[in-house]
Amino acid sequence: MGKLIKRGLAVLLGLVIGLAGWAAYRVIGSAPPLDGELEVRGLADGVTVEADELGVPNIQAKRREDALAALGLLHARDRLFQLELMRRKSGGRLAEVFGAPALSLDRMQRGYRFEAAARAIVAALPESQRKALDAYVAGINGWLDLGRPLPPEFAALGVEPEPWRPEDSILVALGMFQTLNSQEQDERMLTVMEAALPPELVRFLTPDTDAYATVLVGGENSRRPATDIPVDAWVKLGSPAPVVAGGVDALNSVAGSNNWAVSGARSRDGRAMVANDMHLSLGIPNIWYRAQWRYGSVSVAGLTLPGLPLLITGSNGHVAWGYTNVDADVLDLVQLDVDREHPNRYRAPDGWKEFEHYAEIIKVKDGEDELLPVRSTQWGPVSPVHLLGKPVAVRWTALDAGAVDLGLLDLMETTSLEDTMAVLNRSGGPNQNVALADERGRIGWTVMGRFPLRRGLDGVVSRAWGNGAAGWDGFIPPAELPRLLDPPQGYLATANNRTLGADYPHVIAHNQANGYRAYRISQRLKELPQASEADLLALQMDTQSAFFEFYRELAVNAAGPSSEVGRYLTAWNGRMDGDSVGIPLLWIFRDKLAEAVFSPVVRRGRQLDPQFGYYWREMETPLRALLTAKLPKTLPSSNFSDWDQLIKRLLDESVAELRRSFPETNLDQITWGQFNKTLIQHPFSRKLPALSRWLDMPAVENGGCSGFCVRIIGRDHGATERMVVSPNHPEDGILHMPGGQSGHPLSDNYRDQQGAWHDGNALPFLSGKPVHRLLLRPL
Repeated sequence: MGKLIKRGLAVLLGLVIGLAGWAAYRVIGSAPPLDGELEVRGLADGVTVEADELGVPNIQAKRREDALAALGLLHARDRLFQLELMRRKSGGRLAEVFGAPALSLDRMQRGYRFEAAARAIVAALPESQRKALDAYVAGINGWLDLGRPLPPEFAALGVEPEPWRPEDSILVALGMFQTLNSQEQDERMLTVMEAALPPELVRFLTPDTDAYATVLVGGENSRRPATDIPVDAWVKLGSPAPVVAGGVDALNSVAGSNNWAVSGARSRDGRAMVANDMHLSLGIPNIWYRAQWRYGSVSVAGLTLPGLPLLITGSNGHVAWGYTNVDADVLDLVQLDVDREHPNRYRAPDGWKEFEHYAEIIKVKDGEDELLPVRSTQWGPVSPVHLLGKPVAVRWTALDAGAVDLGLLDLMETTSLEDTMAVLNRSGGPNQNVALADERGRIGWTVMGRFPLRRGLDGVVSRAWGNGAAGWDGFIPPAELPRLLDPPQGYLATANNRTLGADYPHVIAHNQANGYRAYRISQRLKELPQASEADLLALQMDTQSAFFEFYRELAVNAAGPSSEVGRYLTAWNGRMDGDSVGIPLLWIFRDKLAEAVFSPVVRRGRQLDPQFGYYWREMETPLRALLTAKLPKTLPSSNFSDWDQLIKRLLDESVAELRRSFPETNLDQITWGQFNKTLIQHPFSRKLPALSRWLDMPAVENGGCSGFCVRIIGRDHGATERMVVSPNHPEDGILHMPGGQSGHPLSDNYRDQQGAWHDGNALPFLSGKPVHRLLLRPL
C-alpha cells in the first residue's frame, strides 16, 4: 500500500510539474514578438514597424489604411485582453466570462441597447470612415489569425476571443462616451430637487459659478449666478437631528482633464505648445497606447485608444491638440405618459404609440441564461429605474447614429487651426474641450461632439415630450459651436470648468467642475513669459491649493492657533505634496462640513426618492456662503446652539477619524502622502489580491489630489498621461503614462514608464532610437 501511495504521489507530482511547465511555456510563449516578419491578411503593401526601448511603435506605410491595419495589429498584440474587456463591458457580455457577479452591470448595459446602437452607427458611417475602420479591424483579426498563444488572462478564464467586428470598435467608443458624457444622475438629482424644494432654494444650491471662474467665450456673466441665501425657504426645511449621513458627495470627481495652450508670444523662441493630462480611472494596462505613424506626407504621433483607429491626442506636425471633458448635458430623461387603458402605449407628439419590445439574452458562465425584457420608445430605451414614480425614456446622443462617428480621422491631415476646428466641430463622439496650437505659433480652443438643440426645455430637469412642446430639433450646427482664436493674453486653459458665459446663445452644460484648477493654471501661465516644455510639465505636477485656505482659517479659529490641532494646520505649506502636513485634516473636515450643512436638503429629497443625494459640482459656492454668514436660522442641526459649536464638533470628529486611520503616528507627523496612496491594479488582482505582487504597480504615497490642485492623483483615479508638445518641434515634446505599452506581465514594457510618470520626469514624445523591427507583408 505504501509503495502504491508513493507511486501515486510520484505520478501526481509529475503531472503537477508537467502542467506547471506547460503553463509556464504557454505564458512565456504568449509574450508578444517585437521583431521579425509577419504575413497579414488585408494589407495592400508592406509596412515597417520600428519600436524604441519603451515599445513605442513607429509605423511606416504607403497608405492610410495600411498604417491603420498595422495599428490594429499592434493593439491586438499588446492589449488583446484589454480589447476583450472593453467590448464585453460596453456590450453587456461580462457575465459570459465572469459569471453571476457581472450580471448587474450586464443588465444595465443591455438596457441601453448599445449593441443595436453600434450596428446603426456602423451602417451610417461615411465611406471613407468605414474604409479606415475596416482596415483597422482587419489588422486586429490579422493578429488573431496568426494563432499565437493568447495572453494568460484568456487561459485563466477559459475564453478565446471572437473575431473583432467594426461594431466592437464602436462599442469601445460608446464605453468612453459612457465614462465621459452620461449625466443621467444629474437630471435625476435636479428633478427631485425641483419637486422637493422651493425654486429660490434650488437656484441657491445649483449655481454654475464660483470664486475661481475662468471663462473663455460669452462674457463674464453666467446663466445660473450665485444668489443670496434664501433664509425663509431654508427654515422650512427644518433642522434634522442627527445629521443625515452619506447623502453629499463633496468631491464628486468626474472623468476630467487639464489642457492648455501657450502661444509663440509667450514661449522662448516663438513656438506654440499644447499641454494635456487626461484624468480617468487608473488601471493596468493604461487606457492609452502610444503610437507614431507615417503614410505619404502625413506623420502623426501621440496617444491612441485600443479598439479605435484614431489619434486621440497628439500632433500631426502642423497642429497639436489635447482634450478635457466638457461635462456636457447630452442626455435627457423623457417623462412618459402611459395610456392607462392600454399600458403598452405611450403618448407621442403624433398620437399614442406602442412600445417596442426586445428580449436581451444574457449568457452566464456556470449558470442559466437570463432573459432581460427591454422596452423602447421613439426617443430611446425606457430606463429600468423610474423617476419620482414615473417611467422615463433615455434620449442620449450616444445612442444616436447621427451623433457618433469617426470624424476625428481627418485630424491626421489638417494643416491650420481653422481646418482643425472645422473637423472637431463636425465630428461625433464624447463632447470635449480642445486646446490647439499650430506651427505658426498660434493657439485656439473649441469643442467637439454633437450638442442637442433643445426646444421647450433646457435639459436641467426631466420633462414630458408627448405633446410636442419639448424635444430636440437635431443638434447645434457646427458653425455655431464656440471658438476662440489667438487670445490676446497668449494662453488659454480648461479643466472641466465652465468655459462659456451667458452671452453664448446655446446651453451645452450645467453641472461642471469647480474652477480652481483652470484658475491656478491660468495664474501660473501668466507668470511664464518664456515658457518651455519643461515649464509646462512642471505645471502639470503643480500641487498648490489655495482652495483649502478658507477651511484652514475656519478650522484654526475653531481649534485655537496654539492648540495641537491649530499648530498642525498652521504647519500646512499650502501645497498637496507627499510630505505636506495639515492638509489631510482639512480634506476630511470639508467633507464633514458639506455633509452636515446640506443635511436638511438631503432629508427633504429623500422623502421623495430614498436614493437622493446632493452632488452639485459647484456646491462650494453655497457651502461657503452658509459657513461665512453663520445665520442662526440656517443652522442645519438642532443638536447645536450655534454655527461655531457645529464647526468645532465637526473638526473634533475629523481629528478623531484621522487618528483612527493612522493610530501609530502622531498627529503632527501625518502627511498627505500617507493619506493619498495610489494603487494601480490589474483587473484580476482586484478580486485575487495574491496576484498583486506580479500584476500591479507598487502602492505609493503621492503628492497631488483628486480635484482641487493641478496634479490630479488619488487612490485609483488620476492623470492617465501627461503630454506637452509643439507641433513643429516634436523632438522636444514630452509624453509619459502609468505602466507601459504592453498589457503582458512578462513584457519589458509592462511597467517601464511607471517611474517617470510617478516622479514627473520627462519621456520623449516621439518614438526614440529603434531597437526592434517588425515587417508586415501582405498575405
